[in-house]
This record gives sequence, structure tokens and C-alpha cells, in this order.
Amino acid sequence: MAKLYLVPTPIGNLKDITLRAIETLKSVDVIAAEDTRQTLKLLNHYEIKKPLISYHMHNEYGKSEDIIGIINSGKSVALVSDAGTPGISDPGEIIVKRCIEENVEFEVLPGATATTTALVYSGFDTTKFIFRGFLPRENKDRLKVVEDLKDRSETIIFYEAPHRLLNTLDFLKECFGDRRISICRELTKLHEEVVRVNISEALVYFTSKQPKGEFVLVLEGKTKEEIENEKKSEWEDLSIEEHIIKNINAGMGKKDAIKAVAKERKLPKSEVYKYSTSI
Repeated sequence: MAKLYLVPTPIGNLKDITLRAIETLKSVDVIAAEDTRQTLKLLNHYEIKKPLISYHMHNEYGKSEDIIGIINSGKSVALVSDAGTPGISDPGEIIVKRCIEENVEFEVLPGATATTTALVYSGFDTTKFIFRGFLPRENKDRLKVVEDLKDRSETIIFYEAPHRLLNTLDFLKECFGDRRISICRELTKLHEEVVRVNISEALVYFTSKQPKGEFVLVLEGKTKEEIENEKKSEWEDLSIEEHIIKNINAGMGKKDAIKAVAKERKLPKSEVYKYSTSI
């Protein structure tokens, strides 16, 4: 049956491709590629000869209709990006939406992605993480993004180009503070490098060593200690009675306000209750 296949390709090392991906590329009628020249290198390596069409961020809408037309004519199409999984910071999202709207069958193959590789390399929490890809170029747009992230406890993952690395690190330090960060460069390639430091140390390191290659930045989420310290700073100058009133003014019932104060101050509820009788 004719369908669309989204086929992940290696992010660096050409050996990092699945047997299923190779079989699929050999079996389809047409391959849609983000950069046909880049894809041709991979196809030549595995001795695959197929017609190539261009599919990139500047022609996604028009080419998506062309691809759906090809599939409806009875031919199968494989979509690949330059590296990694199509649709993840690469073209692919638009064609998937159109396939769903037009009831065109498609299949997503598993495979290489820099996101999870860098996450595991970081040594940070892998049970929950947020992937944000490339930050916007404009400062006002970047600020909107980090405003939603700065108080999150999840590990946060960004992509970055070498010429923007220092500017982005400086921006992250200003917005998040001097957190721990794992910077992965040229993953799976000959000059792969992982730097695990604080952001300020990363700035020093990459100022003295010119950034080269593609980067994945893995930023540690806000720690429990930071969260607890921030909460404490909100009431540490208040008396117990003022603390109870503050919680009531925030919308808590008196009973819940007393319970919250007791928990935050690590005091027995009976002790806190004594300060609530006049409220």
C-alpha cells in the first residue's frame, strides 16, 4: 500500500541507521529530502538509488500537497531530514498534519535523535525533561520562552549553532542563573565532545576555544533546594501570625493556612494554632 514513511537518518556517524530504515529507503518509489545533496551522500554509502525531491522549511506547504498527490497516485514516499528524526526541529510536522487531515496513511520509524543522546550524556534527571529546540533569534521572543521555563524543575534541552553559542550561554546565565549545564558538541562524530560545567565556566571555556560544530545544550532544572529557599524567602521575615494571614489572603481557608504554615516552618500544627486564635 502506498504511504508516507518518516525515516530518521544518522546525526553524524553513518553507521547509526537501522536495518529497517535502510530497507524502507530501498523499497520506496521517491525520497523527499531536506537537502538532496546531503541525503545523496547517505544513499551512495548504502548503494541506494532513488528519485529525490526537495522538501525543506521554505517549501513545506506546497511540497506537502505534491507528496500527498504522489502517494494518492499509488507510490510510496520516504521523508528524511539532514540528520535525525523528521519533524523534530526539522521539516516534517506539516506533512504529518496534512496526512491526518487527508486520511493518508503514514508510518514513523524510530531512530537517531540528538535530544535523547545528549540528555543521557548530561547525567541530569531523565525522568522528566522539556525539549525546546532552537531559541528564537530576537531577545524579546527568547524572553517569552524562558519566562515559562525558569521555574521548572525538569531538565531543559536546547539546540544551538556555533556562531550563536556564546550569546545564548550569556542569555541563559542572565535568565536562569549560574546553573549546571551539559554541552554536547558534534554528537556521534569524530570530534564528539561533552562539557559538564556551570554556565559561567562554559562561557570561559568556549571563549578560549572557538565553538565549532552543532551543539545540544542540556540545562539542569530548578533544584528542590532552590525551590524551598525561594518559598522560605517569601515568609522568613514574617511572624507566624502574619504568615497565617498571608496564606488566608492568598485564598486559603484558616485551617489550610495553619496546616501550610506548620509544614513550611516545620512546626507542630498545635503550636501554629496558638497564633491563629485572634485572626
